[in-house]
Amino acid sequence: MKKLFLVLALGLASSAFAQSSPELFVTLNSGQPQTQGMALVLANQAAAQKVAVRVLLCSEGAQLAITSKESVRLKPPNVTPKDMLSALMKAGAKVEVCALFLPNSDWKESDLIAGVTVAKPADVATYMMQPHVKAMTF
Repeated sequence: MKKLFLVLALGLASSAFAQSSPELFVTLNSGQPQTQGMALVLANQAAAQKVAVRVLLCSEGAQLAITSKESVRLKPPNVTPKDMLSALMKAGAKVEVCALFLPNSDWKESDLIAGVTVAKPADVATYMMQPHVKAMTF
């Protein structure tokens, strides 16, 4: 009986795991507009394919989250990385700046664009270690 229960439990667990939708975790550290653009183009493409997307902006990449910072227009979409980030957020992506960004800059949480939050390292670590989460770093 114990063996049957174990087999059923393992079957249910693997079935639940198989049904987990893939998610995309993007870490964007670069301040280079083309690198930012490529990261966000791919993230937006994933979101368009109904993949849940989470973005962690760190270092120079976190400048995208600052309201007063401008970014350059890129061809061919003729939009800025900041525009792409906004589109991604409208598609439901969770966007955070790394926990070290604000304390080590002259910026405050009130300088972040609406909807961007400060990451909690323990939450990010738990999230990124899930087997159904695919990670990209730029």
